[in-house]
Amino acid sequence: MTAFVLVSDTFTGGWVWEETAARLRRAGAEAYPVTLTGAGDRRAGAGPDTGLETHVEELVRLLDGITADEVVLVGHGYGLHPVFGAADRRAGRVARIVSVDTGPPRAGEPAVRSVPDPEVRELLAGRPEAAVPPPAPGTWSRWGSIEGIPADALARLEREAAPQPGRTLTEPLRLTGATDTLPTTGVLCTANGQSIALVEMAVASGPPQFRVLTEDRFRFLELATGHWPMLSAPGELAEALLRAAAGEGHRVTAPENGHEQPSHLLPFLVDVPERPRERLGRADLHLPDAEGPRPAVVFVHGGPIEPDRRPTPRDTPCFLGYGRYAAGAGVVGVTVDLRLHGLVDYPLAAQDLADAVERVRADPRVDGDWIALWFFSTGGLLAADWLAAPPPWLRCVAANYPALAPLPGWETVESRFRPVDTVGTADGPPVVLTRAGLEHEVLAATVEEFLAAAEKRGADVEVIDAPHAHHAFELVDPTDESRAVLERSMRAVLARLED
Repeated sequence: MTAFVLVSDTFTGGWVWEETAARLRRAGAEAYPVTLTGAGDRRAGAGPDTGLETHVEELVRLLDGITADEVVLVGHGYGLHPVFGAADRRAGRVARIVSVDTGPPRAGEPAVRSVPDPEVRELLAGRPEAAVPPPAPGTWSRWGSIEGIPADALARLEREAAPQPGRTLTEPLRLTGATDTLPTTGVLCTANGQSIALVEMAVASGPPQFRVLTEDRFRFLELATGHWPMLSAPGELAEALLRAAAGEGHRVTAPENGHEQPSHLLPFLVDVPERPRERLGRADLHLPDAEGPRPAVVFVHGGPIEPDRRPTPRDTPCFLGYGRYAAGAGVVGVTVDLRLHGLVDYPLAAQDLADAVERVRADPRVDGDWIALWFFSTGGLLAADWLAAPPPWLRCVAANYPALAPLPGWETVESRFRPVDTVGTADGPPVVLTRAGLEHEVLAATVEEFLAAAEKRGADVEVIDAPHAHHAFELVDPTDESRAVLERSMRAVLARLED
């Protein structure tokens, strides 16, 4: 017999699993919905010392009392942290880990790193033991999509939510490596922005920690619902858990053009000599060999990016390369670091960008009346504001392999960040769009929507195609075609900066 141990996200207790647990039991399995100290009807038991280790120890004690042949540990959101901690200490008793709409944590990471609410991150940065109040009614979507939750279930979620003990989020997860070989299944909720396609995109183009997901022990399933499937689709979730226990699901494979290094650390497409570089807050200026004020091209990275990832975007080969390339062409190349650490951070990143641009324009070496903004990947969403209300000094908006609308399930991204809605709505600058022919489908769909909107509204858009190029082709596709596209794109942008 299989026993499922069900551990829920922040602010909630075992009650959220009631219907899913009942369906698992009807299917012949055992089900143990867990209410951890400080959650649900155990909220009174929490104290200032209640932390992640408290919850790990509680799960270990529960595991020690289960007699079923197979135990599947299921973690949802924060719940995956104590699940991994307990599995690490009782790896021999765990047949599989299932992560529900949550990425697997890494050793040494506190759960706060994946908290989507920047106000909570700020609170815990100053007071790591502070109890985190549950979301106010009507604001639960900041913690994940609530799509599909019936009104009565949402009302109960709001009513029974308990403050989350701060140390459960700030204590680092202690792992010995015992979970590194355990079978693991990810149940991805597509209405919350998770999907197999996005996992494959992360494996192909993202940081190195995603590569492990190509190992044979990983499988993935999708549910067409929001972040709380135990409330919005309990039957479908129960079926997915049973399939996961049976080892079913999609396996992600390594891309054919895989590289030993993570893509963002691969060398730039062309060798460009270093140029004088000066740091102005969040912006770096790569300076040309020219006298007098010069036009500037501001290169804008995508995200979300982990706040402690090093090197930061402006110090990666891609943006160092672009900054130097622009300076070599006679303009000031500007690279930036934006605080785009989560989907809810787009407004903060937009303000960072606006502040950086104003600081750059005020520099005496920059001709502040001749500026181009060049967006990359999911940084493309930040182009929306500039297309909606373009200042007269903005002479060009460029974008390489961009997202031009929030990706499926990115409901927590504010609606203003939709370039597909703002292109052509104002008498704005021309757009230079570089399109990768082998782009990820979810990104390519936003580009096609953008181009259709631009044509309908009569916007000035020049499309530069790279038919055999992938996302981040400047790093992953060092071909003659890619070099030609890079040169053509730069020429097109510089042409818009000429008097």
